[in-house]
Amino acid sequence: MRSVQEQQARVQAAAVAPRPIRVAIAEAQGLMCAEEVITERPLPGFDQAAIDGYAVRSVDVLAAGEDAEDAAGAISLPVVSTILAGERTPSRLQPRQAARVQTGAPMPTLADAVLPLRWTDGGQSRVRVLRGVRSGAYVRRTGDDVQPGDVAVRSGTIIGAAQVGLLAAVGRDRVLVHPRPRLTVLSVGGELVDVNRTPGNGQVYDVNSYALAAAARDAGAEVNRVGIVDSDPEKLREVVEGQLSRAEIVVIAGAVGGAAAEAVRAVLSELGEMEVARIAMHPGSVQGFGQLGRDGVPTFLLPANPVSALVVFEVMVRPLIRMSLGKRSPMRRIVPARALAPITSMPGRTGYLRGQLMRDSDTGEYLVQALGGAPGSSSHLLATLAEANCLVVVPAETEEIRTGELVDVAFLAQRG
Repeated sequence: MRSVQEQQARVQAAAVAPRPIRVAIAEAQGLMCAEEVITERPLPGFDQAAIDGYAVRSVDVLAAGEDAEDAAGAISLPVVSTILAGERTPSRLQPRQAARVQTGAPMPTLADAVLPLRWTDGGQSRVRVLRGVRSGAYVRRTGDDVQPGDVAVRSGTIIGAAQVGLLAAVGRDRVLVHPRPRLTVLSVGGELVDVNRTPGNGQVYDVNSYALAAAARDAGAEVNRVGIVDSDPEKLREVVEGQLSRAEIVVIAGAVGGAAAEAVRAVLSELGEMEVARIAMHPGSVQGFGQLGRDGVPTFLLPANPVSALVVFEVMVRPLIRMSLGKRSPMRRIVPARALAPITSMPGRTGYLRGQLMRDSDTGEYLVQALGGAPGSSSHLLATLAEANCLVVVPAETEEIRTGELVDVAFLAQRG
């Protein structure tokens, strides 16, 4: 039986990032930048007022009193113009003059400071200065943020809101990124019907293709949910071959365990290397992985049991997606939590048990309550997985976590 770590290493060795593509910056959020974005223009591109006030020469107002309430030391200057944000006509300030300016307005020539409104009487044709300012005060100088030749966004950076804003600020409408890996999800099984039909005797809804597609989107993949595929060898091969040419990852649910699954594996083995093995984990110990097609596309065979399929996806498939996106930490965050009740696990296998994680308001310590999945319990209950906000990770050599003992817990996606 192979360990979880050995299987993860085998899977992650097959990770290949899709070729970079150029996209609009509005579509780049969450993707990894694939180029050094070099600034061609300074930011800001001109000297501009940082606040509403009066553009002045600092030398003309420095002698004003330090106390804003002290009118004795006030200086009076004529207001020769009003400059609005977006003004394109250049203006020039003469000695002992002031210009009313809005935030973001271009500074007139010779002005080297902005006098805040609160340090004046707010005059329209003439302004009384109650307090002086020094040169450069409340002015954003040309290139204060970025100079030509600076790197605005570095290759390997995950593009977030700040990076999108900076790209827009330096005039870039498109950027080269590593795109989301394309992932195909399909289900096999003669007992399956789609959710828009009423199941007959012996039939069940196709849960896996919907649940796994949602999990793949949550991980950051671009998902194509094929749905239920006929297990007839010729039809199955045709569908899978078609998907191998358009996806970087393929996930097939219901293809391990039973005679029907053996027939599926026989078809897939004609398309490349495929291995079904027992992995020292529960649930989902029986699973398959291989590289199919001309490009060796990573292909996963997951159990028919929806809970087992989702756990295998979380442990094996999700890290591969995150690596393809260029994430530095493809695994979920792990924190130690104190068990609120005994947690039993299957000896010799790493347990991934559903749990509810909470935090003690007094101590800040994490606490966890297992929701099921212990030996002899119903590991197939999807309702308890929906209630879970974490997976309790019980080491293979541990059979029981006692009340009050610490155990590793993997955060799942936050709800709400």
